[in-house]
Amino acid sequence: MSPTRVLVLNSGSSSVKYQLLDMSDGSRLAVGLVERIGEETSRLKHTPQGGEAREWSGAVPDHEAALKAVAAELAKDGRGLDSPDLAAIGHRVVHGGKHFTEPTVIDDAVLAEIERLIPVAPLHNPANLTGIRTAQALRPDLPQVAVFDTAFHTTMPESAARYAIDVETADAHRIRRYGFHGTSHAYVSRATAKLLGKAPEDVNVIVLHLGNGASASAVRGGRCVDTSMGLTPLEGLVMGTRSGDMDPAVIFHLMRVGGMSADEIDTLLNNRSGLIGLCGDNDMREIRRRIDEGDERARLAFDIYIHRLKKYIGAYCAVLGRVDAVAFTAGVGENSAPVREAAVAGLEGLGLAVDGELNAVRGDEARLISPAGARVAVAVVPTDEEMEIATQTYALVGKDGMGSEGD
Repeated sequence: MSPTRVLVLNSGSSSVKYQLLDMSDGSRLAVGLVERIGEETSRLKHTPQGGEAREWSGAVPDHEAALKAVAAELAKDGRGLDSPDLAAIGHRVVHGGKHFTEPTVIDDAVLAEIERLIPVAPLHNPANLTGIRTAQALRPDLPQVAVFDTAFHTTMPESAARYAIDVETADAHRIRRYGFHGTSHAYVSRATAKLLGKAPEDVNVIVLHLGNGASASAVRGGRCVDTSMGLTPLEGLVMGTRSGDMDPAVIFHLMRVGGMSADEIDTLLNNRSGLIGLCGDNDMREIRRRIDEGDERARLAFDIYIHRLKKYIGAYCAVLGRVDAVAFTAGVGENSAPVREAAVAGLEGLGLAVDGELNAVRGDEARLISPAGARVAVAVVPTDEEMEIATQTYALVGKDGMGSEGD
């Protein structure tokens, strides 16, 4: 029997998230996280299918040690990295630039291109590379597949992807809008079509991925035609700690008048802005609690967040021309009924509304929250980026365990 299992690795700068999935039935055989890699005390949590979670703390000096620890936990379940049932390892890679439009079997040329993209993804691609190289060392015989956050957005037309700056300068420095959260937008747009009982190519969807990082996309017939994030994940919506859209002249002003360095401004806009900069909290649950207690600073932060969100919904209605559904996903999108209600309030002229009772229901399944007969469906669609990575990886390597290289 051909191997059917895929190990999905998401390597961050100090963490490794992982899932082991069996693609014969879509079951999750194990889920885990290694965090605080390189710190004095690291932590691993591993949950096998149908079993109790196992946790331990100790020294995990680097990603090689982290993956060896993951392999050891999987081996305890009889599902180690040496298992003949393992078809491939799928890696989340944040930035693939223009070159990588599809999942790609990793070779030296692919690694070199991911490395060349480090200047436009300095926080993410180095960690992704470390995870890939460590996994290759542990299983050099196994197909390793890169699934890129940017790939889903490579279908954007040049009119959406280009910034209006000097073309030669832009091309020389790879400056364009790439978009991120692509695996989530791909999964949710297809799942929304399924919820409506239609094929993806027959549906136009606005996907709102609202977590600590947040992005919107306009998806026409299964293909992304616009998205809110740009060269980096800083552009677009108000996020937990990121500013989103802003007049770029603010940066010059802070340099000239505020005496701030480029690194200080980078930290300000990425780590001390957004909701946390506006009110000191980036947890929507805490912000809503403060609003209920009459906190005006929290209320203003919420209103700014919603105002930006509405602007993108309206803009993408214009981009798509016809909208069949708006889908909320990720931590805030899936769990905050007040955000969903406020985001579409007053947009009845665009065919958008939520049913109060349906919106208040919590659940793990994709569901409609718009009134019966609504012109535009409003949905809550839990994202599953790991399943998307596993699905793309398994489709590429094929049943015989090998696939062709990407472009």
